[in-house]
Amino acid sequence: MHPVTANNMVATAQQKSYKRGLRLMGNHFEITVVADDEAYADDCIDKAIAEIRRIEALLTTFKDASQTNQVNSNARVKPVKVDAEVFNLIERSVNISHLTQGAFDITYGSIDKSLWNFDQNMKQLPDPEVAKEAVRLINYRNIELDKENSTVYLKEKGMRIGFGGIGKGYAADKAKQILQQAGVASGIVNAAGDLVTWGMQPGGKPWTIAIADPNRKVPYFSKLNISNMAIATSGNYEKYVVIDGKKYSHTIDPHTGMPVTGIKSVSVICPSAELADALATPVTVMGVRVGLDLINQLKGIACLIVDDNDQLHTSTNINLHQ
Repeated sequence: MHPVTANNMVATAQQKSYKRGLRLMGNHFEITVVADDEAYADDCIDKAIAEIRRIEALLTTFKDASQTNQVNSNARVKPVKVDAEVFNLIERSVNISHLTQGAFDITYGSIDKSLWNFDQNMKQLPDPEVAKEAVRLINYRNIELDKENSTVYLKEKGMRIGFGGIGKGYAADKAKQILQQAGVASGIVNAAGDLVTWGMQPGGKPWTIAIADPNRKVPYFSKLNISNMAIATSGNYEKYVVIDGKKYSHTIDPHTGMPVTGIKSVSVICPSAELADALATPVTVMGVRVGLDLINQLKGIACLIVDDNDQLHTSTNINLHQ
């Protein structure tokens, strides 16, 4: 998913933007640093990539030895000791679940993927009762955390956690931290559209982010200056299904097991890519009114939503440039 792009202005003679794109965590990442020297920029980008790969090894569900899979394979068997970093990320995820009343839930890994393939073969929605049963194990309240021993225990057999809704944003924040520690004063880490910026572009102008048009009729429908901020976008314009003339997002409501409708895209802007990433999908699940009501109560967080009728809805603290 590439819902946002960064526009580079003209660089000064002293500094330039150095950019590298590659596949990490199963997604396209793009790392941009502003530096005087290409060799230094390359070295810094190498450090950021190493950090993202380290995080991927911790969080992946595709390797049996990962801490995530150790937790999952011991569901209703025993608590599993994890690194403080993983424990804290799970703890923050549970806090966001409380905040969104379960619209965000890392136990979504329990879901039966066979019901929702979102390809041309999907001709009808699953039976509501079958769908409800399929999401029975999705319940963040059944994650038992022991901070003193740094253990995680899943109370129900078959429960699985996964970090697809927060992991890329977390990795972007950590890569930014590594780059800043290496002395990079300005840059962007774009984790498949979950994007964090700091500093200024060469020439001293703020980083400008273009919000993609969900209908793809124009390159973008608005711009934001977001230096020292992060943005994440969740949209139904890349993966969806049309049944009986109605468009259904690939986002599943964890309460009902059914795909959500009514919203084409949600963009959340805040200082942390992790938090922006984690809030974009639940706002989609909650809907325009409830989603914006939540965002408007949170300090330092802004949001814009495009609904199925192409109406733009924004939180109270946002300033768009058309």
